[in-house]
Amino acid sequence: MNEEIRNILAEAGTKTSKIRKLLLLGLTHREIAELVTRGNRGFVWNVYKKMRDEGLLPAARTSVVTVPDLDYSFRRKFGVEIEAYNCTRERLVHELREAGIEVNSEAYNHHLRSRWKLVTDSSLNGNDTFELVSPILVGEDGLEELEKVCWVLDACNVKINGSCGLHVHMSAEDFSITTWQNLLLSYKHAEIEIDKFMPVSRRGNNNNFCTSLCRFSDERIRSARNIEELQNLFPTRYMKVNLKAYSRHKTVEFRQHSGTISFTKMENWVRFLDRMIAFASVSALPTGVRLENFPFFGEKQKLYYKLRTKKISRMNKKTYMLPGDERIVAGNAKEFVHELRVGSWMDSDCTDEQYMHNFAERYVVQSGVRIAIDTPEKFLADLIRTGYAKEM
Repeated sequence: MNEEIRNILAEAGTKTSKIRKLLLLGLTHREIAELVTRGNRGFVWNVYKKMRDEGLLPAARTSVVTVPDLDYSFRRKFGVEIEAYNCTRERLVHELREAGIEVNSEAYNHHLRSRWKLVTDSSLNGNDTFELVSPILVGEDGLEELEKVCWVLDACNVKINGSCGLHVHMSAEDFSITTWQNLLLSYKHAEIEIDKFMPVSRRGNNNNFCTSLCRFSDERIRSARNIEELQNLFPTRYMKVNLKAYSRHKTVEFRQHSGTISFTKMENWVRFLDRMIAFASVSALPTGVRLENFPFFGEKQKLYYKLRTKKISRMNKKTYMLPGDERIVAGNAKEFVHELRVGSWMDSDCTDEQYMHNFAERYVVQSGVRIAIDTPEKFLADLIRTGYAKEM
C-alpha cells in the first residue's frame, strides 16, 4: 500500500470522503470496499455514481458496471397475469383441470387465490377474451407449473393480440428503501434497452397501461425516504413498474411485457426481473447502460435477449418505395431519414437534420409542395401524403 493511500485511510473524515479520494486515485471498487467499507461495494458504487453525475469521473466509465458477488438462484415468490383470447372460459377450466392445474372461473376481482383463477377483462379485444391469474408461485417449482399452463394454452389454440399483456408480480416483502430506489433507477436507466426487445406498442409511452419511468428524475427517486413517498411519486398503477401493488399484495408489478403464451418468453422475463431485483439489493444500473453490459445477465440470457432484439427489429422494419423504383427499409422515421441521406448523391455528407432542410428546399422548387421538417416523423408523413414515398 503506497503512502498516499495510507494517508487517506488515516484521515478523520467520513467514509464517503475517503472513497471519493480513492476513486480519484484510480482504485477499483473492490479494492476500495476492502479498505473502507468491509467489503460493501454497494456503498462504493453509490459514491461513484454521484461523482460521475457531478462530472468528477470520466463519462466513459458510465458503461462499466461492477458485478457484485451475488447468488442469482431463483427462489423468489412470483405471480403472473396472462391476457389472451380465442378460448371459452368453460373449455379452458376443463383443460387446465385435466392437466392437474387447480383453477376456478370468477368475475373480475383483485383477490389473491390459492389456485389459478380465470376472470373477464373488459380492456381486451377479440372473441372469448380472458385473464388467467396465477396463485403465488415459488422459484423453480413455480416455473414448472407455469410451463404446464402454457402447454394447455397452446393446446387450446389460445391467441394474443396488441391489446394483451403479460403482467408479472415479484415478491417485495424483503425490499429495503435502497432496493426500491436501485430497482427503479435500474429499470429507468435500462428502459431504452428493454424497449428494444418489446413490440413498438409496449415501448416508451406508446401504451397507456404501461407508461414510461423516464420522466421521473433520478434525484426525486433517490430522495424518497420510504415506499410511500415513492408510491406518491409514481401516482398510477399503469406504469411499466407498478408500485401500487405493494399496498395490496406486498409485490412489485412489471407490466411492460407484451401478451404471450410462450413459456420461453415468460421464463426469461421472470428470471430477468428476479436478477435485476437481486442486483438492486446492492446497486443500480448506470445511465446509458447497454444490454450486453447488464451485470446480472448470464451468457444464456444475454444471447436470448440479443437474438430477440434482432428479431423484433426485423419485424418492425417497413419497406418504402421511392421514385425510380428505389427502396428504403427502415424501422422508424429517424432511420428512414438517415437511409435517405446516405443514399443521396447530392449532400450525403451533412447531418440527417440538415438533409431534411436541404431536401425540403429542393422539393418545394420541384413540386411546389412544402413538407414539414421539424421532426423525422412529420417529414416522413408528408412524403407519404404527397406520394413521394409509398409504404409497401
